[in-house]
Amino acid sequence: MKIGLGGGCHWCTEAVFQAIAGISRVDQGFIGSDPPEDAWSEAVIVTFDPAVLPLEVLIEIHLRTHASTSRHKMRGKYRSAVYVYDAGTGVKTGRVLRALQRGFDAPLVTKVLTLAAFRPSDARFRNYYLNGPERPFCKTYIDPKLALLRKDYGSVLRDHADAAE
Repeated sequence: MKIGLGGGCHWCTEAVFQAIAGISRVDQGFIGSDPPEDAWSEAVIVTFDPAVLPLEVLIEIHLRTHASTSRHKMRGKYRSAVYVYDAGTGVKTGRVLRALQRGFDAPLVTKVLTLAAFRPSDARFRNYYLNGPERPFCKTYIDPKLALLRKDYGSVLRDHADAAE
């Protein structure tokens, strides 16, 4: 199954989902939806096995690893969204978001949107964390997200050597 996830820097989002078992591929880039959400926004497309990684767990991790309750000024570039390819997945995703809302103190700003267009990142930026975890950006922004994963979602993490492409 494929789904798009956006919310923060795609380098961060890519690193988070490359670390999770049940995800076979993470494509980093920019996603556009239908108007009025058709402007390009940083995001990833993940290919995953819902028998190994249920959609509910995938979405919960997404919500917990970006500012999913913040309407900050960068929301155009970093749209908080779950992008779907079909209406059935959109309905299910909406139900999951409503159920997960109970675990947050503030309203989620994450939208369910159609994945209408995808443009991959330049090749030099793909696998950003895997190709340079010692970079200052990785230490400052990505390492804390991965620490949260280890703490709260350790049961769904993959062996680092087996990271998704």
